[in-house]
Amino acid sequence: MESSRTVDSGGGRRQATRQKLYEAAVTLIAEQGFSATTVDEIAERAGVAKGTVYYNFASKSVLFEELLRHGVGLLTASLREAAEKTARDGGSKVDALDAMIRAGLVFIDRYPAFTQLYVAELWRTNRAWQSTLMVVRQEAVAVVENVLRDGIANGELSDEIDTPLTASALVGMVLVAALDWQAFQPERSLDDVHSALSRLLQGRVSGDGLGHK
Repeated sequence: MESSRTVDSGGGRRQATRQKLYEAAVTLIAEQGFSATTVDEIAERAGVAKGTVYYNFASKSVLFEELLRHGVGLLTASLREAAEKTARDGGSKVDALDAMIRAGLVFIDRYPAFTQLYVAELWRTNRAWQSTLMVVRQEAVAVVENVLRDGIANGELSDEIDTPLTASALVGMVLVAALDWQAFQPERSLDDVHSALSRLLQGRVSGDGLGHK
């Protein structure tokens, strides 16, 4: 998974190593589960010495926690960028929501193994990294909440919208629909899936808009 930040050459080398470890860990854990995956396997898959894993991360749990933080951070950045670009282009808040849906689909299509892990971990309550996961999840949802609030403030969306629940529902819709698409409808294109979710956003399925006045 790529980094969204630019670093100096020394930091860049370390970040590159971490990227290899993230990629190795997410692939292995998706294949065989967290408990069954060993540090030796992660090091081997990443093509580094076992000591390199511990140089960068104190333990396998810390590695996975940082993987979750890193991956959701990239998702959050892509959602924010989509909303900001729509604003620069003069689009509406519904346009921004639609752009974020597409950005989420693009992210999930690019990082399917990470997305599977992330969704699975959301439902576990006995993990050491649960509090971190809740924090980074809220950061992603908050990007959608901000767009909804702006839409309510400018009169584009109804003030009867439950902002936190609607934001969570939109993020959840993209995650679940994308995983269903990849697992059960892989023949469909990203454009096709986005079009279907866009129509749902616009209210064409129920015949009622997303809270438009």
